[in-house]
Amino acid sequence: MYRGANQQTMRALPIAAVAVLLLVAPVAGVAGPGVAASDGASPASEPARPAASVPPSGPAQSVDPVSPSTSPSRSVDLASSADSPSTPSQLAPQIETANLTLRTLSTPSGAATRVSTSTRGPDLGSSLGFATADADAAFETAAVVDRIERTETNVERQQQILAEINRVERAEVALYSRQSEAFSSHADGEITDRELLDELVRVAATAKEYDERLDAIDALADATEDFSSPGRLDELQVALQVYEGPVRDRALAIARGQSAPSDIYVASSQGAVVLATVVEDEYVREVFRTGRWDRGGSDISNDAAIEMTEAAYPETAALRQPDAFGAGSVQRITIPHEFGTLQTFVSGGTEQVFVEHQRVGLTAFPDSEPVTASGDGFNVTVERTYPGGPVTVTVLDDETGEPVPDVTVTKSVGGGDSRAIGTTDGAGVVRTLSPAEPYRITVVDEPYVVVLDDIEPLTTPRPVGDE
Repeated sequence: MYRGANQQTMRALPIAAVAVLLLVAPVAGVAGPGVAASDGASPASEPARPAASVPPSGPAQSVDPVSPSTSPSRSVDLASSADSPSTPSQLAPQIETANLTLRTLSTPSGAATRVSTSTRGPDLGSSLGFATADADAAFETAAVVDRIERTETNVERQQQILAEINRVERAEVALYSRQSEAFSSHADGEITDRELLDELVRVAATAKEYDERLDAIDALADATEDFSSPGRLDELQVALQVYEGPVRDRALAIARGQSAPSDIYVASSQGAVVLATVVEDEYVREVFRTGRWDRGGSDISNDAAIEMTEAAYPETAALRQPDAFGAGSVQRITIPHEFGTLQTFVSGGTEQVFVEHQRVGLTAFPDSEPVTASGDGFNVTVERTYPGGPVTVTVLDDETGEPVPDVTVTKSVGGGDSRAIGTTDGAGVVRTLSPAEPYRITVVDEPYVVVLDDIEPLTTPRPVGDE
């Protein structure tokens, strides 16, 4: 028996699983500059590259909590906070966690949006393509360094450095166009989820390679007599970092066989994309909104970008003080908090967040609402959430309240066929991602069946100003 719009019993068919193992040798790095788009970054478990990847000696601004010239109430030292408990002076005023919501960007309200969830698995072809492209990129960076070092005069060396920065600048414009075209193509149904993810992985990997190339160029500039890197190098490095993302990292790791297959939620509209997945015990989400990025906009300060993020995500900002780092018209804001991490990129021209990365622990995920049903000896709870959010299904023994492991759970969306999402673990738990329309969860342990029908996703808790 089940509890839903209509009551009925449902017979489950046995589910057979076939495991196909692709042995893909891990290769460091991925697609690089100058590589044609064909069928990126480190695995999602790796931490984000530190702010030091952009030279702090240039115009790039960083809110340093230990600097006497900066108000310590405006930021947190991420390096130290990872290894030691937070002190009261580091923490922002706390809010009632019972009423906590972690707001998140999505595609624009009212925009025609294509939504789907697909399973990403090992892909030998894509993995080999990434590895080959990475080798090409490494050779190209080595060639850039060689061209600079082979100059005969100091003036020629300076000119070559500036020429290489100009090349990266032009390449970043091309990356923006490639990514925007991929968003639109997916939204129009012209490419599949896998094709979109592969292209976004290539874009991210190429951006990372250019970022690292600029590090090498910056070091050469520092070693050049009577010369230093122009401020636009710092601005360019920050702009390149917007193309990276935690779900892209995960998609790359899965394609290489470094991580287990998993479902990835994809929502796209013209100029926007949402990617989400579950990585072990963590919900991971990234959103890119091109319409909120004024690429020719005015400069923005650390404090202004922090204030904009605090206004858009007041509940998250109340958990802990933000940290800022950026240069020119883009600032990167990070809020590490007790439930996970929020990272945003803020545009000076629009004064809005245009990129968002979220990591939230599944056991503490606040934006959910339980739906329960009992029958055939089971008590089943589905923690429903917003589209693309993590759905936790818990199966307990209806009499003892003990977890029931190794039972199959399926999901069907709309009037579609049921699809196995997995079997419950030792805690009686299995997880999936919420679709954007009503769905059904079925718990099967033949001959016993429990069905929860017509589960409605919650409304996405959007940032203030994006409702």
